[in-house]
Amino acid sequence: MKIILLKDDKKLGKKGDTVEVSEGYARNYILPQKIGIEANAKNMNDLKLRKAHEDKVAKEQLDAAKKLAAELEPKQILIRMKAGEGGKAFGSVSSKEIAVACRDQYGIDIDKKKIQLPENIKSFGAYEVSVKLHPQVTGKLTVKVIEA
Repeated sequence: MKIILLKDDKKLGKKGDTVEVSEGYARNYILPQKIGIEANAKNMNDLKLRKAHEDKVAKEQLDAAKKLAAELEPKQILIRMKAGEGGKAFGSVSSKEIAVACRDQYGIDIDKKKIQLPENIKSFGAYEVSVKLHPQVTGKLTVKVIEA
């Protein structure tokens, strides 16, 4: 009997795969546990439409991430910090501060978890920070730390 998997299963395969199993295994385990459904014409068509929709959504997300990366490239975020002894920065700049400054200065919301700081920013100057917008897209953002 052919089954379309609704969930990932170690033995059978990944969600959306079509697998051949014995009729008893399907009737007694897969169907009652809602791990899969029978692969008839209607369900196969639904699967095909669902995959097409998921592909379309994934492409739209990739395009949006590329557009946002191009939009971020020329921008420069200004962050003001207090100066400690000898003109050194007092404290460090976190990814949360960069995300808030980006939202305040340009109206662009970036999740602080997506901002990748190679090391803590503890001194004044300009730094290039990478932003992981999508698994395939990484944008660059310039952060300028100045004395308040």
